[in-house]
Amino acid sequence: MINENEGKGAYGPYKQSQRKEIYQAFAKKLIEEKKAYPCFCKGEDLEKMREKQEDAKLRPGYYGAWAACRNLGLDEVEKKIKNGEEYIIRFKSEGDPERKIKHHDVIKGNIDFPENDQDIVIIKSDGLPTYHFAHVVDDYLMRTTHVIRGDEWLSSLPVHLQLFYALGIKPPKYAHIAPIMKEEDGAKRKLSKRKDPEAAVEYYAKEGIPSDAAKEYLLNIANSNFEMWRKQNKTAGLDEFELQLNKMSVSGALFDMVKLLDISKTVISRYTKEEVYDLAYAWASEYDQDLKKLLEDDKEYTLKVLGIERGNEKPRKDIAKWSDIKENIEYMYDNRFLNKQVEYEYQNINDKEEIRKIVETYLSEYFNISDDKQTWFNKIKDLSEGMGYAREVKEYKQNPENYKGHVGDVSTVIRVSLTRKSKHTRYV
Repeated sequence: MINENEGKGAYGPYKQSQRKEIYQAFAKKLIEEKKAYPCFCKGEDLEKMREKQEDAKLRPGYYGAWAACRNLGLDEVEKKIKNGEEYIIRFKSEGDPERKIKHHDVIKGNIDFPENDQDIVIIKSDGLPTYHFAHVVDDYLMRTTHVIRGDEWLSSLPVHLQLFYALGIKPPKYAHIAPIMKEEDGAKRKLSKRKDPEAAVEYYAKEGIPSDAAKEYLLNIANSNFEMWRKQNKTAGLDEFELQLNKMSVSGALFDMVKLLDISKTVISRYTKEEVYDLAYAWASEYDQDLKKLLEDDKEYTLKVLGIERGNEKPRKDIAKWSDIKENIEYMYDNRFLNKQVEYEYQNINDKEEIRKIVETYLSEYFNISDDKQTWFNKIKDLSEGMGYAREVKEYKQNPENYKGHVGDVSTVIRVSLTRKSKHTRYV
């Protein structure tokens, strides 16, 4: 029976505190091979050393002649340990910063670094490993083939490769990912968990952006070939796309919320009305009780509303996130529409008497609930022409002095009267 503290899997235990003896066994091997040693230097000793290095304008660190404990005799080490002196274990580096190591990163390509000559700490005074040592030991024992991490770890690569080789272990392949960037005041900076709400998963949950859309956007910025793949495979699942590390950007991709929302509109447009209802209802249950009530008061009617222009070759793309739904469908409910007093923005036509004439003429002479889109728009052209507006926008632009406006202005009046919205639903 697996202990609940050990975690499941073939390579447990997974907590460092439960793997203490494993790390110490590897450290012991290095000590026996004179590739590591106990260090008894205290904090104040290291501080004095740094001050001397600064005064001498030398590289700071514990290396070479500055590594005070690396050449202690066995008797002296044994004596200090018996006296109860606290110590750590350091790796004994044979590196020379004047020499270069060459490495192929799966994302960055061929790169080279100065060799590491620092005698880094591998086991702390509490007997647990530093990240550097735990990474090497754990990834070896857990059969890791690829280490994928942020490129802030790139500078640590010489240390990690050195430790692998010192232990006689073939290192895994490394892929260092550039951070996602954000544009601010004309400059680019790293997307920050402190400054930017969109850096947290919680932000997308609260906004109601489907996880499918977030994943699709991340793949879009992760692989340069994803966008073309999606165009060629519009209905394929994301698991059918082969993510290729060597197609990831070497420099940081720029986070684009507009692009994310456009992708989200497309993702949601592929959902059935039932999927939209269920996902929106689940979101509203946690974040918008008013929308929840709207959805559940008349489920069958709401499904009909959500089903409009859905499943077509060019489906509706008016919803980018679940928090958009209420605004986009509320006008379809009489009790909401009639009870909500708002000032309409009719845009180019704003004379109330003219608006009244357009609406009344439309209702009395042109309205037919059975009309399809093209028939409806042809009638709006007829209505426009009859009231002194150009049938076509281009006609108005060529001779604006001959018309009050154009068909777009007239259709906007009708749209705003019906929906309170001056912009129509996007279809792509």
